[in-house]
Amino acid sequence: MQSIKQIKDYLQHCPMEQLNQGIEKFALDERKGVQSAIASAMKRKDAYEKEQIRLEGLLEYEKSCYEQGYDLIAGVDEVGRGPLAGPVVAAAVILPKNCKIEGVDDSKKLSAKKRESLYEEILEKAISYGIGVISWERIDEINILQATYEAMRQAIADLNPVPRFILADAVTIPGISIPQKGIIKGDAKSLSIGAASIVAKVYRDRLMETYDELYPAYAFASNKGYGSAQHIAGIRVHGICPIHRKSFIKNFLNPEDNQTKGIYGEELAVKEMRRLGYEILERNYRSLGGEIDIIAKKDTYIIFTEVKYRAGRKKGEPAEAVDKRKQEHIIRTAKAYIAENGLDCDFRFDVAEVLEENGKTYFRYTENAFWLT
Repeated sequence: MQSIKQIKDYLQHCPMEQLNQGIEKFALDERKGVQSAIASAMKRKDAYEKEQIRLEGLLEYEKSCYEQGYDLIAGVDEVGRGPLAGPVVAAAVILPKNCKIEGVDDSKKLSAKKRESLYEEILEKAISYGIGVISWERIDEINILQATYEAMRQAIADLNPVPRFILADAVTIPGISIPQKGIIKGDAKSLSIGAASIVAKVYRDRLMETYDELYPAYAFASNKGYGSAQHIAGIRVHGICPIHRKSFIKNFLNPEDNQTKGIYGEELAVKEMRRLGYEILERNYRSLGGEIDIIAKKDTYIIFTEVKYRAGRKKGEPAEAVDKRKQEHIIRTAKAYIAENGLDCDFRFDVAEVLEENGKTYFRYTENAFWLT
């Protein structure tokens, strides 16, 4: 008779396709240790089956393309729109037909360790992958949206063979002759886009860790260039470094500047909105019509949020600053965002208020603060 340890080791390392047979083999063994090992094996089997169902769902867009005769599908995604420093990076990944890689999901949902593991597996299994990197100088020159498109085009151009169809996260990429489809929250809905999001994230994170060695005052290894408190403190104490996006941080050098205070308010608002279940899609989106502080998603809604920060109530409540004229600017900019991304969904206009008073910070969030007129 095999020992409990031997049986436990067997069930733990048994290939999934043989696990049912292994469970049946020891099912009549009444020893508690064996029954515990069987229960663990059953949980592993159930988790595997659930993951296969999830992955099958993530292949729906790819399968639709296969049915239309497109055999090489590239998923495309970017990372690094919001940081104050470093490049924006895009990745394009062509996976084999019906390829399933367990664990692939929106890179933001995964731990750094899991992303690193999946990164290696994706590159190993991919038919081809491409990377596009656009510098901070170029971002300042042409703006972050155009830089993102440029990074995506670079990544696609880096692919060999050429894809027959492109699935992109949220956007329609201009200047591409290959048929494409933009999918809102595509990195959580398409296996190919999810794989691209992981490759882009890991690639950029590694770049920022390298920059941290060159410019240690800004904690790039931990914040990856985003506006963390330590990063902002580094800017105020040491000024900017060569990889900072000047168009993003020009007012951080003056802590009393109104825009700097506004950015602090936005950081607090983003933190609270995430706690409330909002997914942040964009920050400081600009068009000819104006600027929107935060664009988020929750349930079926795309939400355009104006953030108002005040230190005290001398000038009234923060939300009072969102007057009719400001609302018109926000609505005009929201229409530009909707048209640019080809959106057809529910949307609304909210206001986030951040008030600092008597050493305390207060946050209030108002849904449907004003309406489309």
